[in-house]
Amino acid sequence: MSANVLTLGTAAALAVPTLFWLAGALPRAVTERNAAMAKLATMVAWSAFALSLMAFAGYAMGPGFGNGDTLRLFALPLPFGIGDFAIGVFVNAVTVIMLTLVSLVGAVVTTYARNYMAGEDREGYFHKWLMLTLAAIMTLIVSSNLLMFALAWMITSLNLHRLLLFYPQRPAAQLAAHKKFVFSRIGDASLFAAVLLIGASGQTLDFETLFTAMQSIQGPLPLGLQIAAWLIVLATVIKCAQFPFHGWLMQVMEAPTPVSALLHAGIVNAGAFLVIRMSPVMSVAGPAMDALVVIGLGTLAVASLVMLTQTSIKVSLAWSTSAQMGFMLLEAGLGLYSLALLHLVAHSLYKAHAFLASGSSVDAFRAPMLHFNGGAPEPWHWLVAFQGAILMALIAGFVFGINPSEQPALIVTGAIVAIATAQLLLQALILENNARLLLRATALGAFVCFGYFGLHAAFEHALVGSVRPVQGGGVLDLGLSVAIVAVFLGLITLQHLFTRIRGPLRQAIQVHLYNELYVDVLVTRLIVRLWPIRRPVAPNRTAHAVV
Repeated sequence: MSANVLTLGTAAALAVPTLFWLAGALPRAVTERNAAMAKLATMVAWSAFALSLMAFAGYAMGPGFGNGDTLRLFALPLPFGIGDFAIGVFVNAVTVIMLTLVSLVGAVVTTYARNYMAGEDREGYFHKWLMLTLAAIMTLIVSSNLLMFALAWMITSLNLHRLLLFYPQRPAAQLAAHKKFVFSRIGDASLFAAVLLIGASGQTLDFETLFTAMQSIQGPLPLGLQIAAWLIVLATVIKCAQFPFHGWLMQVMEAPTPVSALLHAGIVNAGAFLVIRMSPVMSVAGPAMDALVVIGLGTLAVASLVMLTQTSIKVSLAWSTSAQMGFMLLEAGLGLYSLALLHLVAHSLYKAHAFLASGSSVDAFRAPMLHFNGGAPEPWHWLVAFQGAILMALIAGFVFGINPSEQPALIVTGAIVAIATAQLLLQALILENNARLLLRATALGAFVCFGYFGLHAAFEHALVGSVRPVQGGGVLDLGLSVAIVAVFLGLITLQHLFTRIRGPLRQAIQVHLYNELYVDVLVTRLIVRLWPIRRPVAPNRTAHAVV
């Protein structure tokens, strides 16, 4: 690795958050000019995306591809030998991928918000805090120092809090913002404690230096680093709205739609990014990684079942986000950082589109629909579907040179892909005498298998030198792998059974799942006691007071 080097990649990466900070720091006289601030925000966001592309190209074409570049601008020694607090930029493959992704999502959301927020009393205020939130996210991504990373992590949440309370007179908006604020402070405290423990153990807070020092640790982690790994897991679980810290994510719909899109497509992914960024520590923290797998799997299972009962489009999308975050953390916990990052990119792009286009979903329900009279799947339907799916997954894995002996966890993810493909084939097989539909389902299943393993190979190549692989099979044991596959098989079975259950049993299951198993009810009561909701004086536009 090269230290303190100014290259095209580091210069462009430094310019991205700087541009957002400058736009967000404009005086009040400018931000109150609503139309001008909206236009400026759009220009800044797309300029930042162009700079992120320059950072990506500069890193990819640089002589040190696969390594990282660090540019340190300022350093302040800290007491007790834990290292320095430094302001700087750390550029590697993870940095440029995330920077390009988030800047693209930010540009699209900002452009959408320009029309969506037009005519609002505090339109300029909204764009100001949108720019400041994006500035904090970009700073988080490019940070070269653990303490700088933790500060950006906290500031991102605080800035987002302003956007969540853009309509402060709405009690539901207050409740969701209060929940997230309390949970986020717990996550912040966990991350800061982890940073201090890592600094005390390694005598450095710089990512590059820490990563080099961690390469020499092959055995069990020192106690301080083990505790730090568990604290990182806690911060990650809270940031990704995992069960039982999930309730606020489902209740932020009182904020403007661009806020929901940015939150679900960008900010909530920061937890997975934290695990990937801290791979030199996490890859040798077996128990903490196992816990990440279990929490992610549990959240995925609960969210997938609750989604079956939701009637609101946005709430269903929110539960989808929680489930996808669970799957992403499961992949990261298995040490499959390339798949976790691939999942992060795909989910961000999909979820941004889904939220920004959620209004059009109503038109889709109004449109004429084809009704199929498919019955319950027969045993031979299941057999043929799973045989075909497993065969396609095996062929795709073989074509892209997947070696399960090097990454045993790929057996599990390959099984999950086969289960998903089997679902496609099963739906087509139920409709007998429809060869064209079966052919389309088979082609789509093959595309999914080849795309999944092909993109995994591409991301695996891109991340060489930027993440630390998990050694051996310590993270993945037989019991955990069987449990993961069993949960996914159980989910596909329950989804088919749920649509056919009738009578009081169906009603009871529907009620319990619709109410999220009542876990968030208890959390809500506790939050309201700690932080009561302010009722608006009058339900009019003058209630838009500054938070």
